[in-house]
Amino acid sequence: MVRRGGGGLHVKKTRPLRSQVCLGRQRMNAIIQEPSLYTVKAILILDNDGDRLFAKYYDDTYPSVKEQKAFEKNIFNKTHRTDSEIALLEGLTVVYKSSIDLYFYVIGSSYENELMLMAVLNCLFDSLSQMLSFSLLFSWGPRKNVEKRALLENMEGLFLAVDEIVDGGVILESDPQQVVHRVALRVSRNVFLCIPASIHKHPPEPDLLDVSSSWGS
Repeated sequence: MVRRGGGGLHVKKTRPLRSQVCLGRQRMNAIIQEPSLYTVKAILILDNDGDRLFAKYYDDTYPSVKEQKAFEKNIFNKTHRTDSEIALLEGLTVVYKSSIDLYFYVIGSSYENELMLMAVLNCLFDSLSQMLSFSLLFSWGPRKNVEKRALLENMEGLFLAVDEIVDGGVILESDPQQVVHRVALRVSRNVFLCIPASIHKHPPEPDLLDVSSSWGS
């Protein structure tokens, strides 16, 4: 503020009104919390010792492997003895669940909708549960729970499932039935491409493809 006096011009500093400060903060928060398609920052699967079995980061919050491993240890220590499903850690929202000797985590920003993150978590877990039950049908029998041994033997399915659910941090699918169906299509297509061309041109006789008799003998 400038005032004219007898000795010339006098400049008086004025402070912004409290309402103006609050409005500025609200605008800043609105900018920070502007809705974004990039919902997921990371998906993690750790074993019961807190060691990484699977990790996929979708931004540069933790750019180096060393920082990622430190974060994973921290998140495991904070969550593996609690019964809750949501945690705030290092300015991030973490939703998680455990199954026997595995811990599943989906991470988003501090202002992210927990329900969206939980939908991703449930979709991943249910998809893996169905996929592992199918793949184990002829070995150990169908299982309802996801465990470390089964997961390690089906890592390809895990990678495909994650890619079907989240791409670059954007949620693509939350229906486990759709995920399992698409993964099955991709796996069957890969198997078909690996079959020698001679088999494509001269397929085996139908009797050779019928395995039912071998189960009864």
